[in-house]
Amino acid sequence: MPSPAETVRRPPILDSLGRVHSNLRISVTDRCNIRCFYCMPDENIRFKPRDELLTFEEIEQFVRVAASMGVNKLRITGGEPLVRSELSELIRKLVAIDGIEDVALTTNGILLAEQAATLKASGLHRLNISLDTLNEATFQRITRRAGLERVLEGIFAARETGFERIRLNAVAIAGLTEDDVVPLGEFARAHKMEMRFIEFMPLDAEGNWQDDQVLPGEAIRAQLEQAFGPLVPAARPDPSQPAVDYQFADGIGKIGFINPVSQPFCSDCNRLRITAEGQLRNCLFSTTEWDARALLRSTADDNEIVELIRQCVWAKKPGHGIDGADFVRPERAMYQIGG
Repeated sequence: MPSPAETVRRPPILDSLGRVHSNLRISVTDRCNIRCFYCMPDENIRFKPRDELLTFEEIEQFVRVAASMGVNKLRITGGEPLVRSELSELIRKLVAIDGIEDVALTTNGILLAEQAATLKASGLHRLNISLDTLNEATFQRITRRAGLERVLEGIFAARETGFERIRLNAVAIAGLTEDDVVPLGEFARAHKMEMRFIEFMPLDAEGNWQDDQVLPGEAIRAQLEQAFGPLVPAARPDPSQPAVDYQFADGIGKIGFINPVSQPFCSDCNRLRITAEGQLRNCLFSTTEWDARALLRSTADDNEIVELIRQCVWAKKPGHGIDGADFVRPERAMYQIGG
C-alpha cells in the first residue's frame, strides 16, 4: 500500500452515463443538537454507537484513495458535524491530502461561535450555514428546539474569524416559510452573504412529506423580484453545482435556488456520499449502499477500495425519480445519510 506521501493517479470515476464524479460528501456523525422535522424525528432516536462510526484515520484513508481517482472537493456533513469531537483535526488531515482543492462544512450554526476560529485555523475553506428563518417562533416550529440567536452568533463569529465564503441555506416549505423569503434576502444582502433556497425533499424521518409542501424555487424567485427588483442570471463556473444562481440587478448580493423536486439537476450530478458508519451511496435517494467500512477495517488494500467506489458510481441511476410513479423513498432519513 502506498504511503500517504506518495502520489497515485488513477482513471476518473465514471458512471454508466459518462458523468465524472469529483465531489465527495462525508458524514461524520448522525447526531444533532436540534430536531428539524425535514431531517430527523423529534424523539426515540437510536444513534449509531461510536465504534460503528468511521474513525478519522479511516476517513482519511478513504479520501486519499478517492482523491487519487479525481475527487477534489469535499463537504463535511452530519447530523451536525460540529458535535463530533476534535473535528478540526479531521479537517486538518483532509486539506493536506494531495489533490484535494476545496473542503467545505455544512452546519446548523449552533456550536459555530465557539468553534469558528479553530475551524479556520484547521484550513477549512468554506462554510454552509442553515438559516431557514429569522423568526424564533418559526425556528422552533422547524427545529423543535430554541436557538436562533446562537445560529446568528455563529454566523457573525465566522465572519469575524475570517471566513469570507459563507453561504446561508434555507429549506423552503410551503405553508410555513413564505414570510421568511424576503427577510432572508434582506439579511444576506445586508451582510454580503450568498443565500440559497432549497426545496423541501422527501427525506424526513417521520415520513410526513407531501408534494404540496414544496415551495418551488420559481415562487421564491417571484417574491424576491417583487421586493428587490429583477434577478439577473449569474455565471455558472461549475456546471455540476446543484444551484442555479442569480444576482440582484443592483449588484448587491447573490441568490441561489436548489430545486431538486421541481427542476431536477441529476444530469450534471458529480457527487457521491459516505455515511458516518462508512456506507457508500451514489445518490441522496439511493436505496442501495456499498460497505466501505468493511474494507477499511480489513486487510483490503487501496485497489479494493477503488473497485468498490467504481462499482457504486457505475450503478448510479439517471436521476432520483422523485417525480416518477415508481419512486421509492430511501429508508434512511437525511440525518442518517448526510446532508
